[in-house]
Amino acid sequence: MKTSIKLSLEILVSVVLLVFAMQASAINGYVTSGPGGKVVNSYDECYQALGGSQVACGKDADGDGVTDDMDKCPDTPKDVQVDAEGCPLDTDGDGVADYMDKCPQTPPGATVDQVGCMKQLILNNIEFVVDSSELTMDARASLDMVADALRGRPDVKSINVIGHTDSTGSDGHNRKLSERRAAAVADYLRRTGVSSRFVSSGSGESQPIADNASVQGRARNRRVELNVIK
Repeated sequence: MKTSIKLSLEILVSVVLLVFAMQASAINGYVTSGPGGKVVNSYDECYQALGGSQVACGKDADGDGVTDDMDKCPDTPKDVQVDAEGCPLDTDGDGVADYMDKCPQTPPGATVDQVGCMKQLILNNIEFVVDSSELTMDARASLDMVADALRGRPDVKSINVIGHTDSTGSDGHNRKLSERRAAAVADYLRRTGVSSRFVSSGSGESQPIADNASVQGRARNRRVELNVIK
């Protein structure tokens, strides 16, 4: 009786092992365990097959708090803050990570240098009262953000402010209007505490960046450009 029970148990164990072996797939000596290509060995070490290579499950090689299997920036320097994908934060979205950014308040859309400081900014959202150089309240709010980025920058020797218009109206009128609007922007930034030297000028309708035949194109052409000179 005991022999029969023992034999039955051995057969049952063999069947279970056989089923497990048939369902599992061997990957370089590891046996699959769960979704995502994860595999474990006899020492309960876990790895995950990703893109033809194996990454340790739960390991965090760069110590940024994001495991290697989820980390899209696996060589992040120590103590650098990262996002959910393990990449260094870039709070102002200028393409330069915060830990390297010497100018962390760069306005949206600005062209920056290798340390995240503004070189050029094209302002399409600076609105004026119709056919004048008077800044609207929204325009002042936008320029306040620009001023925040420019104040306290001893590396900036001067800022060239260039006004542009669309093709509505005569060329002479547009040139003078663009000159007045550039001067108004420079004056506002100066009054908000930006100590750099300003040089303002107007190009009128002579340098369009879009087609004046459309409403959208004319809106893009009505702009103010800031070029930082170091």
